[in-house]
Amino acid sequence: MQTVRIPYGKNSFDLSFDPSSFTVVGGSAKNRPLPDRELGLAIDEPVVGPRLEEIVEDGGTVLIVVPDATRRSASGQVVNLLIRRLIAAGVMPYDINAIFATGIHRPVTEEEKAAILTPFIAQRTATLEHRPRDLMNIVRLGETRGGIPVELNRALNEFDHVITVGSVTFHYFAGFTGGRKLICPGLASSRTVAETHKLAFDTEKLSRAEGVGPGRLGGNPVHEAFVEAVEFASPSFSVNTIVDGSGAAYAAVCGDWIEAHEKACERYAAEHVIEIESRRPIVAAGCGGYPFDINLIQAHKALDSASYACEEGGTIVLFAECPDGTGKADMAEWFEASSSAELAEKLAGNYKVNGQTAWSIRQKAERFDVRMVTDLPAELVEMAGMKKIGADEAQDIVRSSEGGYILPFGAKFLPRVAVDRSDTR
Repeated sequence: MQTVRIPYGKNSFDLSFDPSSFTVVGGSAKNRPLPDRELGLAIDEPVVGPRLEEIVEDGGTVLIVVPDATRRSASGQVVNLLIRRLIAAGVMPYDINAIFATGIHRPVTEEEKAAILTPFIAQRTATLEHRPRDLMNIVRLGETRGGIPVELNRALNEFDHVITVGSVTFHYFAGFTGGRKLICPGLASSRTVAETHKLAFDTEKLSRAEGVGPGRLGGNPVHEAFVEAVEFASPSFSVNTIVDGSGAAYAAVCGDWIEAHEKACERYAAEHVIEIESRRPIVAAGCGGYPFDINLIQAHKALDSASYACEEGGTIVLFAECPDGTGKADMAEWFEASSSAELAEKLAGNYKVNGQTAWSIRQKAERFDVRMVTDLPAELVEMAGMKKIGADEAQDIVRSSEGGYILPFGAKFLPRVAVDRSDTR
């Protein structure tokens, strides 16, 4: 027997398995974290577009957009280096602000601000909060070609330069995280978030829209709407990191906000799409620990990844602590539907972002026997169509199975049956 560590919140479980029956997919990466000097070189040598010093050569004001507490991007290290360069280039320290791209997520706490920016930066740099429903905080800039109103945080228009800092990983319907997502949905109004996210759901077929899925950018209507919206803000510079299991950056692609992000996505996919020979009856998946299992909405991304490796009707064991519960108070209301089909009908008639996540969870709970090792209440897990189990029972499932996969870092990796390789683009 061998043992693999499954991250769980800020702790972990050791899961024993027979290596002749189980394959670990995407274990802990052994990449070397970038020291400041090498990360600085990536900032100094953008893959596309002018250098940062050329952009801010006349000084001015700078807004640095960073992720919220649900992401790991090595933003503290990046922002520290950026601020040093900005000041050296002539930008006054008091003209530099940071804003958290929370979208419709909850605000970041003071403790989380320090973790995202480092305590040193959080104490010395002014920070802004995004409120997607605050009309005084939002300005309408236009609309997409599809008629979606583009309503973004007014701070994007109040600073001379906008710099985005985020990490790239898979996203179950936007293709990839990072890049344009820092601004839309990260700094968008609730209405813009809802209208762009709605493109992921076909309200006529009551199913996932064509072109939508993890690892997809070209032909993905959600990604394309995000890009259209962000064009109204036109960030000056973008830093796109790729991080390891601990959240340390081992790669960074910098420069133009569109092209640098696309190149980062290409590299990420090349390293994190894992070809498998076939689906198997058992898949045990972790989310990667905190913050990727901070709530059910985030944990679902690991469930989605596991679904690509599990046989139809097979068992998925999901390790997700979820200390923040579901992530949104109305999630339980969506789970009151008797089936995913009924939930889809409700969603088509009154679309809500969280409803789409609930539909996706319920649909997978119908396709697979999903067992959760979690701190969520058992009744809530059952409402979602899953079953709450303990770590010992999860271990028994793996030991008694004839074969399967183990995904310790869930959504960071995308299993694909070899014949499906053309699906990743």
